[in-house]
Amino acid sequence: MTQRAAFFVSDRTGITVEALGHALLTQFDDVAFSETVLPFVDTVEKAYAVAHRINDKAAVDGARPLVFGTLVNPQISAVISSANGLFLDCFEIFILPLELELGMKSSHTIGRSHARDRLDYVRRIEAVNFALNHDAGISTRDLTEADVILVGVSRCGKTPISLYMAMHYGVRAANFPLNPENFSSMQLPAPLKSVRPKLYGLTITPERLRQIRSERNPDAAMINCEFEAREAEALMRKEGIPVLDTTNKSIEELATTILQSTSLARHAY
Repeated sequence: MTQRAAFFVSDRTGITVEALGHALLTQFDDVAFSETVLPFVDTVEKAYAVAHRINDKAAVDGARPLVFGTLVNPQISAVISSANGLFLDCFEIFILPLELELGMKSSHTIGRSHARDRLDYVRRIEAVNFALNHDAGISTRDLTEADVILVGVSRCGKTPISLYMAMHYGVRAANFPLNPENFSSMQLPAPLKSVRPKLYGLTITPERLRQIRSERNPDAAMINCEFEAREAEALMRKEGIPVLDTTNKSIEELATTILQSTSLARHAY
């Protein structure tokens, strides 16, 4: 497999350019990329330091690195583009055609994509706090204020999905575990009965469940994983709760599927 270096260079956090660049690189299955994020490259001096780093990497690898940039300052961008790498200026690629189409110049303001109304910021922080306070059934207070409540067996992915939806979309997501006590009675936990319409179920294959649990407990028994996965799914089906299999899906895909199927408001950050 071919090895290539990739740099994501930004004058701010680098989140945007990393997401775009990584998405593009995943289209090349036969290349193994070593990815480096270089945020806050906001002076010419820092740009020269990055250029030297790119040149050094090109000399060591014998192939020029791929360099993705979101750099508003043209002087900084020019320094990076002078390095021995394939420089893809994401602003240059998209901003110029937009300026031509709209008949106006862009503001070229640093950090504009991360500037949000304070109310949006507060909504996101409150959602994250809500998810943390209502993780794994820690608290049953204010469950009626949840936008969605994820249910499923322990270690099926409830916590990371809840936090992802809170952090990225400002969604108040609680999560609550289903355990053998619920399976013996085939009844939902008492605190969930009054919020039944907000429930969304997660399931997972026993094999994957055991693999995850074994990371913390090497003695995790396959027979228990099979029982819990089977009974939890049966209980959720009995209660008419929508169920999503987390086995082979990313957190991003799972969160998006839940938002779409529940018609929850999606706030982008």
